[in-house]
Amino acid sequence: MAQQVGTAMAEGASSSGELGGKKLGAFLCWAVVFADIGTSVYYTPGILFKQFGVLAGFFVILTLVAFALLTLKYAEVSVRFPEGGGVVTVAARALNPWAGAVGGMFILVDYFLTSAISSLSGLQYFQDIFPGIAPDVLLLTLAVLAFLGVLNWWGIKESAVFSAIIAAAALVSDVVILALIFIHVPLAEIGAIFTEMFGSARSLTPITLISGFAGAFLAFSGLESISQLSPVMREPRRKTVGIALGIVAITVGVTSPLLTVFSTILLTQHQALLVHPVSHVDPNQFISQLGGAYGGRVLQIATAITASALLIFASNTAIIGAYHVFMALSRENFFPKFILQLDDKRAHGRRTPYISIILATLIPMLVLVAAAGQINTLGELYAFGLLGAFSLTCISLDVIRIREQHGAAHVGSIEATDGYRDPHAAPLSARAQRAQARLAPLTKILWPHARYYLGFLTTALVVVAWSANLVSKPMATFFGGGLTVLGLAIAVGHYRYQAARTGVAPFLMGILSRTPNSMLVVLPSLEVHNNDVIRAAIESAGARRLVFLYLAEKRPEAQRAFEITDPYGHDQQAQNLFMQ
Repeated sequence: MAQQVGTAMAEGASSSGELGGKKLGAFLCWAVVFADIGTSVYYTPGILFKQFGVLAGFFVILTLVAFALLTLKYAEVSVRFPEGGGVVTVAARALNPWAGAVGGMFILVDYFLTSAISSLSGLQYFQDIFPGIAPDVLLLTLAVLAFLGVLNWWGIKESAVFSAIIAAAALVSDVVILALIFIHVPLAEIGAIFTEMFGSARSLTPITLISGFAGAFLAFSGLESISQLSPVMREPRRKTVGIALGIVAITVGVTSPLLTVFSTILLTQHQALLVHPVSHVDPNQFISQLGGAYGGRVLQIATAITASALLIFASNTAIIGAYHVFMALSRENFFPKFILQLDDKRAHGRRTPYISIILATLIPMLVLVAAAGQINTLGELYAFGLLGAFSLTCISLDVIRIREQHGAAHVGSIEATDGYRDPHAAPLSARAQRAQARLAPLTKILWPHARYYLGFLTTALVVVAWSANLVSKPMATFFGGGLTVLGLAIAVGHYRYQAARTGVAPFLMGILSRTPNSMLVVLPSLEVHNNDVIRAAIESAGARRLVFLYLAEKRPEAQRAFEITDPYGHDQQAQNLFMQ
């Protein structure tokens, strides 16, 4: 049976496990995202310092513009696709099911490295408290990853409340360090530091400038987490995600650049400005040492504990994200079905996808061993999957916007423009109504056009950064590209096997469009005569193309953050019907 099909896969988890049945408001969404993106500041300054010296902070500041623009695109992705996902969903809907598969490979590479680098960095910060573990950091990191894998096999759940606690602790630690620096270092000296840094940047070559810009995206890895929260966001999602990402942009946009600048310059170039001198500066512990330099040993230990907890938490959530991607790709017939196999033989009775969990845990462990536990090597490998996912997301969303601009049907969910207001809230005052009327031309006319063209600028910045990394970091290109090609080879091989076995390996159609000279065939769920209907349609179609519409009985009952809620992916009966 021949047919034209598409897909609506979603990419799985990025930052946390099950967050319970409650809908998440803006604060908890911020907490989950910050618990992911907030870890970057603990290892990015050290990695960039070893590459660019005291200009590490300059490059993070330079990348802030692209980060701010990216938040706008990820906000739109979160609103358009309430089923969750991110790069895989938007790429599949905009381009092709196989583009979604490529996005899945990109995000898997990102998750593997996130898990490896976060766990290693967490143990290195723990080493700041117990220096004696230094010789065994790699072995301890492998043990931590194995332990996290066992926890996920057992079925441990994470919560948004725990994310909020740990994110708030990290933010407080960051703010306290910055406050103490501004208290103890004269503003004139801080101004001189920035003047010196920007002055040194004038001598950079264009190639170094682009390479540094691309490398500094590492400071903002984790932004993609927001698009995984769509299934459990409080409605209206547009308001929730707007507030959440606004807080993310402020908290990350302030703490990450300043901590990078101060840790890489004050600790290495201006020891005289430190309140408590640091005898041995370790780039792998920049932030806790910066805390100790201005807040004493107590703040140093508190920062190290917070960093270790947050980093290991991020490593665990990356494992969760990876195994959900494996499951999504398997449900969509790209990977073999045995990856979906659940463990139902344990005494506690929790059914967990143990094969997916093994893959999501074992691969980062192998990466750590191959990198010999060198965090700089892992940092070199990181950018391929991260920037690849960013680039594919931006390009795909641009394609959707262009089509809609030229009259195509809207792709994804649509929320009412007046959905921001609680219907039970008190009516707006006359003054508020006048203010709203004055803003209407800006929000309804000017801003959509501005956002449309800013989207192209965002795409250009991200694609330039990714292209630069492909050339300047051949090891990352070889590693990430190799894993992507391997994953796609498995997907192609399995797809051909399915097609040879069943005659067709279907995907869910992602974009509905006019199909001239066609016949619509409606197939109700649970209808025992559907096969007869399909055969009759084929026999009577003649030269007309067949378009099959399957009426699913209902969506999955439980919606969990970072889990696929696409009904086709969970509807085994629908898959079996179309594969006959």
